Amino acid sequence: MGERMPVGFIGHGNPLNVAIEARHEPWRRWATSLPRPRSILTISAHWEDSPVTIGRTRDHDELVYDFYGFPSFMYELRYPAPGAPALADRVEALVGPRFPVLRSDRGIDHGAWCPLKRMYPEADVPLLQLSMPARMTEEELFAVGTELAPLRDEGVFILATGNLVHDLRHANFAGDVPPPGYVEAFDGWIAGALSRRDDRALQEWREVAPDALRSHPSAEHYRPVLVAAGAAGEDAARFPVEGFEHGTIARRCVQLD
Repeated sequence: MGERMPVGFIGHGNPLNVAIEARHEPWRRWATSLPRPRSILTISAHWEDSPVTIGRTRDHDELVYDFYGFPSFMYELRYPAPGAPALADRVEALVGPRFPVLRSDRGIDHGAWCPLKRMYPEADVPLLQLSMPARMTEEELFAVGTELAPLRDEGVFILATGNLVHDLRHANFAGDVPPPGYVEAFDGWIAGALSRRDDRALQEWREVAPDALRSHPSAEHYRPVLVAAGAAGEDAARFPVEGFEHGTIARRCVQLD
């Protein structure tokens, strides 16, 4: 069975981070500190299909370039990781009794492949993506994570990907600037809630977090952390990467073990 895997959440940020060493080197250092996974199951802010949907199980020789107006080299990047058909069957067996599950041939989006390209640059770990259904409540997303938890004892690294502050309306893409007070406040709140393992607060974030809707004008970049927290049980949280980019995007990554 191997070593029990942690659960992760990565603040993936700007797609160009894949080409900026100062941004992606902390991800690489984090990955080298982790046990070697047998496979990776990723849940990204950029795939909200309902109901729960399992993505491509063949080799990932095709990616989803779900960004626009970037330099041409970004659309030539590859991440030909092996598919994980056995993991897909296992996910369906775990989640299916509680929630409907569909299958798709959708490829891996940039919320997953940009960080994974630097975390596991050899692209030799079998990889599967699971959708984060937009129509699910926070409580239901947490429950999906709970159903996935047994995978950790099977060598699967469950990696959610989004950003714990994601306010593109006020981002400064000309460069990095100090984060405004509301950004620091929300980032500090989420760090505290995760450190206390206050799962109820994580699920009720819109009502209890400071400047919640200012920090997340839309919720998709926050909600993957709920799946991670559900899969982590009562495990403690630590933060292998912290900081901000463009002023209003949190780089905070979470390791739960």
